[in-house]
Amino acid sequence: MADQIKIMILSGVREQGKDMFAVQVNDEIFVLDAGLKYPDSSLFGIDVVIPDLNFFEQYGDKVAGIFLTHGHADSIGALPYILRKYDIPVFGSELTIELAKIEVKRENKKIKNHLFNVIDADTEIDFKNASISFFHTTHSIPDSLGIVVHTPAGEIVYTGDFKFDPTADPMYRTDMDRLAEIETKGVLALLSDSSNAESWYPSVSEQDIAHYVTDVFRNAKGRIIVAAKASNLNRVQEVITAAAVTGRRVLLTGRDLAKIVRTAMDLGYLDIPDGLLMRVKDLKTVPDDKTVILETGRMGEPLNSLQKMANKRHSMIRIHENDLVFIATTPSHAVETMVAETSDMVYRAGGRVIELGRDKHTSGHATGRDLQMLIDILKPKFLFPVIGEYRLMEIHRDLAIKTGMDKNNIFISHNGESYDYDFKQERFFLSAPVPGEDIMIDGSGVGDVGNIVLRDREILSDDGIFIAVVTIDRKKKKIIAQPQVTSRGFVYIKANHQLMRDAVELIKTTIANNFEHKKFDWTELKQDIRNDLEKFLYKQTNRRPVVLPVVMEVNQNRHRIAQKKAGEAEQDEKATKRPKNTKNRSPRHKTNNSNKAGKKVADKEDKE
Repeated sequence: MADQIKIMILSGVREQGKDMFAVQVNDEIFVLDAGLKYPDSSLFGIDVVIPDLNFFEQYGDKVAGIFLTHGHADSIGALPYILRKYDIPVFGSELTIELAKIEVKRENKKIKNHLFNVIDADTEIDFKNASISFFHTTHSIPDSLGIVVHTPAGEIVYTGDFKFDPTADPMYRTDMDRLAEIETKGVLALLSDSSNAESWYPSVSEQDIAHYVTDVFRNAKGRIIVAAKASNLNRVQEVITAAAVTGRRVLLTGRDLAKIVRTAMDLGYLDIPDGLLMRVKDLKTVPDDKTVILETGRMGEPLNSLQKMANKRHSMIRIHENDLVFIATTPSHAVETMVAETSDMVYRAGGRVIELGRDKHTSGHATGRDLQMLIDILKPKFLFPVIGEYRLMEIHRDLAIKTGMDKNNIFISHNGESYDYDFKQERFFLSAPVPGEDIMIDGSGVGDVGNIVLRDREILSDDGIFIAVVTIDRKKKKIIAQPQVTSRGFVYIKANHQLMRDAVELIKTTIANNFEHKKFDWTELKQDIRNDLEKFLYKQTNRRPVVLPVVMEVNQNRHRIAQKKAGEAEQDEKATKRPKNTKNRSPRHKTNNSNKAGKKVADKEDKE
């Protein structure tokens, strides 16, 4: 059988987060990352978004394993939903696997530990049709790895999130020698991080950031409240080190931090001096100028907590005079407005704000120069820009062309696209698509919220809801009770009595017309009421609320049956009462009458 090589873009292009890609070699599929993304403001009420799980429904029997690059949610966040239904082996570094278990256990109390396999940068796994190896990369979390799929046509390299920083701690440093070794074997295709492609200036080294954090701590006069992502262990270590250097103690807060810190400490990825950490009750005894509060969580969670602190709604902490709020991560575009709003609240509460992203150019992702350097080192035949919005992928392509790559060998892909490799022509061609839609998670529901529900939520947020309730008798074709109307988020009812009265009259007219001109149908009646109300309300207010007609029917048969039963019960009661009275009185009355009759006969005989 001729060899088959396919690259499948399952998720993670033309967007930020939700990374998941796959490489198929003959009848084996190797899935690279399984992440989620956090929703923007347009996804009302959605908790997270994950890749299309239908891929595993269709191809699950061919999937040899899921290979993880690092322990951030954009790489491991979809695992709980995949492993809930499919028993697929998962491979990752020691820290990545431990964080993946925490993520899975949050959604599934019982996890299948036998599915998790710990590997390192020196591991090479042989499968039937291909082998998988790894290499160290630099990111904001230790033990990050790139993945290499060894195929008959050459190496397929997936970087995951990465950057180059020669000054990084050894546990964070990219293995340049390993990259050079991979190049000698011939790189067929490179799937490379595009998240920071538009940044041309180099990111500040982590050593410089560590010094900067220490200086911020040293100059602060009161408490320091640090907002950071729980999974950014590099930043957490810098905060802990700065606190130790400046003689401060640290209070850890946030839903995810305790488990992540404990896991990282156990594995030796965090160095926390004895006596540095404190408990909530210690806030009363430790002076403000010796206190650091590290508030962490997912994406916007630290900012939400800061807002509660500023508005005096936090359960433990309130921002007061001389407090310094240090936002220690560079916010994404999705939360920039939230950062500005939070800063305003902090200043109103008497504190002040320092943002790391404003003072230092830092990112956990490769700059444009880093991307070009990687292409120069690996010399790939084909490039697939991934992990980034469309403009970033386009910029990545332009950067690659400047290094000498043929523009025809660079693919700007869509989620759900699949590319087959033609061995004769030595090219990739677009082939049959694979599942690539978004699956939205709302509460415990997986995929039960679609575009129609989101559209309704958007309308509700814009124009509110208008509810009309009416009771009819369809056999007599008349309205039994006066229609009742109400609204929420649409108009203030007390100030719009005439609008409500007119809406009631319109409902009556619509129902009368429906009875007169149409054969009765519940769906048509509700649709007529909805359509007429929508037109009327838009004409009166220029707004389009969600119109919800509730039509109820009087059950005449049930009413007649109830009346009949009541009548029968009344008759039974009367019939039952008569025999009882006769039985009680009859013997005495009969005896008395007999005596009287006998006496009269005796008297008559005596007279005769």
